Amino acid sequence: MASLDSVSIAILLGAVLVMAGILSSLLALRFGAPLLLVFLFIGMLAGDSGPGQLQFDDVRTTYLVGSVALALILFDGGLRTRFQSIRAVLAPSMVLATVGVLLTALLTAPVAKYVLDIYWSEALLIGAVVASTDAAAVFLLVHTQGLRLRPRVGATLEAESGTNDPFAIFLTVMLVKFISIGESSVAEVAMEFAQEAVLGTAIGVVGGRLVVIALNKVALPQGLHAPFVTTAALVIFGFAQIAHASGFLAVYLAGIIIGNRPTRAHNSVVAFLDAATWLAQIVMFVLLGLLVSPNRLLVSVGPAVIVAFALMILARPVAVFLCLAPFRFNWREKVFIAWTGLRGAVAIFLASIPMLVGLNKAYLYFDVAFVVVIISLLLQGWTLAPAARRLHVALPRVDRGPRRVELDLPGQLEQQLVGYPVRAKSLYFRRGLIPSWSKPTLVIRDERILTPAEADPVAPGDYIYLLAPPERAEALDRFFVDMAPSSAPDPHLLGDFMVSGEHTLAELAEIYGVKVDEAQGKLTLSDYFDVHLDYAPKEGAELVLDPIVLVARSISGGRVNVVGLRLPEDEDEAPPLTRRQRVRRKLSDIWSQVAGV
Repeated sequence: MASLDSVSIAILLGAVLVMAGILSSLLALRFGAPLLLVFLFIGMLAGDSGPGQLQFDDVRTTYLVGSVALALILFDGGLRTRFQSIRAVLAPSMVLATVGVLLTALLTAPVAKYVLDIYWSEALLIGAVVASTDAAAVFLLVHTQGLRLRPRVGATLEAESGTNDPFAIFLTVMLVKFISIGESSVAEVAMEFAQEAVLGTAIGVVGGRLVVIALNKVALPQGLHAPFVTTAALVIFGFAQIAHASGFLAVYLAGIIIGNRPTRAHNSVVAFLDAATWLAQIVMFVLLGLLVSPNRLLVSVGPAVIVAFALMILARPVAVFLCLAPFRFNWREKVFIAWTGLRGAVAIFLASIPMLVGLNKAYLYFDVAFVVVIISLLLQGWTLAPAARRLHVALPRVDRGPRRVELDLPGQLEQQLVGYPVRAKSLYFRRGLIPSWSKPTLVIRDERILTPAEADPVAPGDYIYLLAPPERAEALDRFFVDMAPSSAPDPHLLGDFMVSGEHTLAELAEIYGVKVDEAQGKLTLSDYFDVHLDYAPKEGAELVLDPIVLVARSISGGRVNVVGLRLPEDEDEAPPLTRRQRVRRKLSDIWSQVAGV
């Protein structure tokens, strides 16, 4: 009976832990704290040195759970990554994910050698273990602290943190092999890295495409799409690992392939993986906490703190500045990217590899990684928002997105049904704007289902459902949130070739001789961006209004409020005035007419 009771207690504690994990997401949103640290400390308290007195030293199980959790986290990150958003920053991100990791490890190693009194190879191993940033930690904290990063900075961090884990894992495994066997040459390391990278890329791309085909061709019962995709991700990971390829790179690339192709049940897959990755992180942190011994930790905590500060203040910033030197990042962006190199569960997971193979001083690597992660999440994690605002690389979120309902339509992949509540201050209700690629289909009012014609005019409190392509559904959000208060239209030039977004297309057509439809002429430039962009406006977004290119120069409240004008080159004979002078004179004349009314 005692054994049955122990099983029941284990089930109870496991269920309570899962429930705590679900509720903890609410606390994370409220306090913006690195809440996963709580589960790390829960594991420590439950361990043999805490009041729980639980004897746990199963490194193999911890490594297995950690591998699965990390594979799911990377797959989820790839699934959410839009290739269009990271394409412009692919080069700097890849340099940071490879050269940056190597430089960070090399710069951390001398500090680790002298404060811990270890060999160079062992110091390099510590540098490799703590060299990579943690994607889950970075974006969990960015979200919970209400930050909206500038597109280039956010995309760089997203791509770097999602792709640097495979290289850090490769570097760690190579150093563990070198320390344990002692036979390895530069040529062998280079060949093995090339094999893992090339095979991992091939398996990830092919596996991702096969999953897309299976999702769209196989008629799975409702509700099984998400478990199928999750299991397929682990199959891709396991197959790549067995083939001596980088399973972590393969699963990340598979996620990108699947996330950027039209598939069935995309939204249910994303929601399922949200829960799966959150719970996987919790289980991983608890198990890693069980392996920590506070008594043993006291011996190495002092040197480990020095390593942590050397990593944050010296190694990571130097690596970032060197890697981003060839690219057009200003110093504020570089400082923020350097400071946002948070260490998370990945570092502790990598530190378990020496323990798994029984390497000498294995617990030293683990304890140092543990201290580095604690300090990084507490110091860098809680200062993330102030740093972003002080460095002007992010703006606080002005509102939460509307409650969007998405329904897959059987028999096709091109359209899905997207529903929103109609708000009195929304762009849709106030201006009647809607993208040309979406089609209102039905309206629910007072529990009655109406056609758009029957419901016309739509009133606040109604629920409207529209047909839209799945990949564009999120772009509809901005039409159904409350509009930010706008200032009075300002027709003054705000800089060379820049005008206020409140000008209408008709005004612009009058100045430049551009032909626009009478209906479109009433649209403001801000409205024109809302209607014709397939995504939420970002700085630098462009639209062609032949022969002029409109460029979004400033965003406020999710709308373009300052528009830059890129004019065509004049191929005729040179006029008596320069183009800039003629533009200024024309706008000055218009303003004089407006002001004189």
